[in-house]
Amino acid sequence: MEMVQVVFLTVLMFFVIVTVHEWGHFYFARRAGILVREFAIGFGPKLFSYKRNETQFTLRLLPFGGYARMAGEDPEIVEIHPGQTIAVRVSGGEVKKIYLDQLDNRKNVIRGEVEFIDMVDDLKVRLNVDGESQQYPIYPKAMLVAKSHETQIAPRDRQFASKTVGQRALSIFAGPLMNFILAFVLFGVHLQMAGIPLENPTYVQIGDISKGMPAYEANLKKGDIIESIDGVKIGADYQKMIDLTSKSKDKPMEWTIRRGDEVFNVTLTPRAMEGQEGGKVGITPQLPSRKASIGETFSGAGVAMVDTTKIIFQGFGQLIKQFNMDDLGGPVRTFEVTGQIAKQGIVQLTYWAAILSLYLGIFNLLPIPAMDGSRLVFLGVEALRGKPIDPSREGMVHFVGFAMLFLLMIAVTYNDILRLING
Repeated sequence: MEMVQVVFLTVLMFFVIVTVHEWGHFYFARRAGILVREFAIGFGPKLFSYKRNETQFTLRLLPFGGYARMAGEDPEIVEIHPGQTIAVRVSGGEVKKIYLDQLDNRKNVIRGEVEFIDMVDDLKVRLNVDGESQQYPIYPKAMLVAKSHETQIAPRDRQFASKTVGQRALSIFAGPLMNFILAFVLFGVHLQMAGIPLENPTYVQIGDISKGMPAYEANLKKGDIIESIDGVKIGADYQKMIDLTSKSKDKPMEWTIRRGDEVFNVTLTPRAMEGQEGGKVGITPQLPSRKASIGETFSGAGVAMVDTTKIIFQGFGQLIKQFNMDDLGGPVRTFEVTGQIAKQGIVQLTYWAAILSLYLGIFNLLPIPAMDGSRLVFLGVEALRGKPIDPSREGMVHFVGFAMLFLLMIAVTYNDILRLING
């Protein structure tokens, strides 16, 4: 049951972090009037999908990230050429659906050969119907239907490239921004749960308790305070508790415990643990703490953001100076570490989730091809030049960058799997 809970918390954490990131892209793209075709969590085959308004929300098999696919970023839907036979359904004087196949099975439609069609700017179609030329306006949200699949057209003003540099930049930057906001919130939540350590503690407080060990069998609880052991006052000296316990392997000891206003005695018999000397009762301490105020929560979360950011960039610097594959961790290693932290409890997992969210935001802003940072660089160059860079060249840069990142991920994942196999 514990393993199921750990797996659930691990998957949930990644789901939240990725969803928040992609929601940032999705929300600000929609605010700018961009058609978001798909909001996906994960890559690969679809596991679950439903459509709401104009967007297909999809959960995919490989939980390595996600994307918000905007109209105009990729090659647009299937093209229709003059001379091609299609069928259209007209309602209210406008073409609402355009059928590309199974034309003989379509009912209440007009079939004809295309003389002219523009689904981006003019939004008009002219058909040759039994030798007669007929022209119809196209509804801005008309659907293309092929192989039982409907795809909404994207007029020029609904495409990503039609928006201002500022609108596009905000749509891209919003993903990492949401990760920064989530990290700040999670650091604050962690501070509320863990509290602020006392500067001059006067007691030792029990933190984690190992299952199957004497402290667990004696029903000691997290947060209990150790008053004395065999009549020896412990105070704030955790090392004294360790020394007394270590010397009493397989010998009963009388522990005096304070739990709130209640003080009681329990008998614990320390025993040996594999690979360790002396007696153990299976507890680790937690720093005595007090509840953080609202002001301390905000300031503490800010300090954690700054300190963690410095550590992340120091790690980037070390990686550049001394590159080693063993220093890299892919999805497998990240899941492994997250699972280990999830076993320690929700407090530690919350702090780790904050770190990962902050890391994801920072990493995505690096000027690496295919990352958000690289796309922002291209937008910055466009703002300086006053005109966009050739989309085909930009697309090639992102494609090559994505291919290299994908190959690196495969290599790192292979290395992680070998590490697991070799213990």
